[in-house]
Amino acid sequence: MKSNSKNRIQNKAKHLSKAVPEKKKILSAKLAGLIDHTLLKPDATLHEIENLCNEAKKYGFASVCVNPGYVKLCCDLLNYSDVKVCTVIGFPLGATSTAAKVYEAERAIKHGADEVDMVINIGMLKSGEYDYVEHDIAAVAETAHRMNAIIKVIIETGLLNKDEIIKACVLVKHAGADFIKTCTGFSRGAAKAADVALMRKVIGPELGIKASGGVRSKKKALMLIASGATRIGTSSGVKIIKG
Repeated sequence: MKSNSKNRIQNKAKHLSKAVPEKKKILSAKLAGLIDHTLLKPDATLHEIENLCNEAKKYGFASVCVNPGYVKLCCDLLNYSDVKVCTVIGFPLGATSTAAKVYEAERAIKHGADEVDMVINIGMLKSGEYDYVEHDIAAVAETAHRMNAIIKVIIETGLLNKDEIIKACVLVKHAGADFIKTCTGFSRGAAKAADVALMRKVIGPELGIKASGGVRSKKKALMLIASGATRIGTSSGVKIIKG
């Protein structure tokens, strides 16, 4: 089952031993347009979701990122604005079935989500079940693209070693995703510039990279962008912009 993908991943990994950060300059005024303004805590209230959307409109964030149950509300609150609605799939563990992830993505997009951030099955990746992981991503990607939505794939870098990050990047790219994303923010570790640079080196310029997890300052956000990130996921967006 896994031999073809495993050989391809291992061959790619052999040629990628060092990450060289790409240096980029970015105007602070444009930083807001790269931020997914995020509220995923389980006790988020309706008032907090409404405030999140108001802040996103005020500061011009790229999107709000919320749990699926709040997608409809956010779409109503953000109607006639340029702010997108992003939600999470298989979150935060990634261990649900592929069919469940596809259904969750389909329902969220029908309710108005413009972007979906899915979590890979991390245990399957660590077990070397690369065909499973690739199919899992590809199934959600096909659903999202058929419904004109963007898909970002969370690989949970804090749980992976360097070789596993490389393998995950190859699978995400081959499965047809639009972005690869560092962390859920609900597990070990946080977004690191070195990990982002490695991810950029593996995937090349074609895919976006969303750096998420522990991004609470403008300095760190700009460092991650300089390393190759094209989107920042954070619950500290207002603080970052004002910082």
